Amino acid sequence: MARPEKNRRVCKPPKMKGFKPFGIPKCELEIVQLTIEEYESIRLVNYEMLQQKEAAVLMNVSRPTLTRIYNKALKNITKAFVEGKAIVIDGGNYKFEKEWYRCKRCFKLVEEEQNHTKCVKISNKNFEELIQLDKK
Repeated sequence: MARPEKNRRVCKPPKMKGFKPFGIPKCELEIVQLTIEEYESIRLVNYEMLQQKEAAVLMNVSRPTLTRIYNKALKNITKAFVEGKAIVIDGGNYKFEKEWYRCKRCFKLVEEEQNHTKCVKISNKNFEELIQLDKK
């Protein structure tokens, strides 16, 4: 029996749910899925410019596991770019460090509901909890 995967730690959810290539109608697009942990590996290694060893510690995985996640992310992004496919960022085996919410009105990500000042008069019903979105 295979060993169960442990949750990868993710600092912050992505600001967007995906990308669509310019010039191709949405109805004609094929989709490539990028998991939340693949997004996080790209963010840490390429955007934050961390060494893979440091990124692995932040994600609570071994360095070889981070390398596999990172390489799969690069392959998926490259496939979408070259073949003109949309990227959807969703799913995976992850856990956020904090509770995150997205305002349904302005789509801003906030750590706590009371930290959201743009739409202050909006009730709590307008917040979507992001913890384990794909596991609901």
